[in-house]
Amino acid sequence: MSTAWQSKELDPHLTELGDTYGRGEVSHRRNTRRKGVVYILVFRTVLILSLLALCTPNFRAWALSRFEAIRSETFGVFEELLSRHFLSAPDDDFSFLATHCADAQPISANEFKSRQRALAETLHALNASAYIAEPGANAGFFANISAAHWSLSERPLLLIITPSLKTAVTSQSTHMDDGALYEDEVEDVITGVNAKVTILTPSFEKTRAKLLPVPSADDTAYVEWPEDASPYEVAAAALRQQQQISGGTVFVDGSIRKFIADGLAKALPGTKVVSAPPEIRQLRERKSPAEIELLRCANEVTLLALRAVRERTRIGMHESTVRALITKALTDAGLSKAFALTLFGENAALPHGGGTDRILGLEDFVLIDCGGSLHGYQSDITRTYALPESRIHTTHLSLWFTVLNAQSAAHLAAQNDTLTHVVDDAARHVIARSGNGKYFTHRLGHGIGLEGHEDPYLRGGSADLIRPGHAFSNEPGIYIEGDVGIRLEDIFYINEEGKPVFLTANVGGQAKTPWDI
Repeated sequence: MSTAWQSKELDPHLTELGDTYGRGEVSHRRNTRRKGVVYILVFRTVLILSLLALCTPNFRAWALSRFEAIRSETFGVFEELLSRHFLSAPDDDFSFLATHCADAQPISANEFKSRQRALAETLHALNASAYIAEPGANAGFFANISAAHWSLSERPLLLIITPSLKTAVTSQSTHMDDGALYEDEVEDVITGVNAKVTILTPSFEKTRAKLLPVPSADDTAYVEWPEDASPYEVAAAALRQQQQISGGTVFVDGSIRKFIADGLAKALPGTKVVSAPPEIRQLRERKSPAEIELLRCANEVTLLALRAVRERTRIGMHESTVRALITKALTDAGLSKAFALTLFGENAALPHGGGTDRILGLEDFVLIDCGGSLHGYQSDITRTYALPESRIHTTHLSLWFTVLNAQSAAHLAAQNDTLTHVVDDAARHVIARSGNGKYFTHRLGHGIGLEGHEDPYLRGGSADLIRPGHAFSNEPGIYIEGDVGIRLEDIFYINEEGKPVFLTANVGGQAKTPWDI
């Protein structure tokens, strides 16, 4: 049975289109000032060589000894002219981007309460007593306590969520027996599960802990541990007081530090302290409409920032200059924790390379992998692009369109109920068919949300199923060390109909050509 990505014919003329761009757009759009500088340098070099030819042998020998210094000076002048006349400081005003996400709203208190209730219901269904996490992505998801709110140290601050059962009396009656009034046995029935939120805090930090913006359906309990006591014994005592411990299981966040998990296990003998199972992890994997909107805006403005930087990129710029531009653009756009990987030419053949701060040449692609955070939700976009005056080798253009075809094939394959490895296979098939399979060296993509990389992943060998609400990166690449590196990355999610939708669709979506990103 053929899959969607196999059955839909991909455009066979994309490589041909790349050749057209390579010959047409490059040959007709010259920078006249650069030509002037080059002509001056050629004239100066010819003049020097002519003088040398006319000189006496003795003078020519002396002059040749000086030629290397003259040549160095000439290229120094070239670099100075290049910088002064058409590499002047680029326009770095990106304030126009600030309006794009200005109206984006953080996750509401009611949504946090719904998440806590879903967690409590899952704990009850699994016969577990509690869920415990440190400040981080999961504590941020369930209670708005991220690492940005509270830095980790050797003194643990812990989020503890326990299920609290709601019960109702089904029947209550009385009867007479030998003249005495008796009450019949009353039966309580569980009618729902609420979440009880407790924060374990160092005693001297209690006031600061109470300032944390923790939404809760009921009053949040704050349990203090003094410096001369074990925080884990205090946590265990609090659970016993809530009548939550009678053997059973306590789940801890999978990223909790080992010394904390060990301390809890020692303080709770007879109780299994284990990492949270998939049923709990999946509560965060599938995004709500509010989460999708934050992801959408963050990724849209990231792509707009990247395009604005492309318009300001010039031949002769350093990698560090372009990196500074994209970082400023993302920050001006309102994103926090902006990051940017900026690589030119063969430097991009190392997918996560640090670059060499080399200068951009006429034959080089620019690869920028960048993103940031909007109310805690991440963006991650990569473009490999050329400038109007670039002279990209036709082989490299062909590789660029191969990567675009691979991204499109993977997008078609990403449907509800599809195994994630099938999506990776779809992209890998296109690149392998072009003869470049060995140069696609990493998985296709990762989940994204409160973390830039999170479960589930689009990778070979994975048995995870794609579901509505999942959000992924789609980022195939070809990396030929010493020659060229190309990657295209967009974020998509699975809508309620089970179809993939690029989060940047409203601002143009995928790149079309190296000149139209």
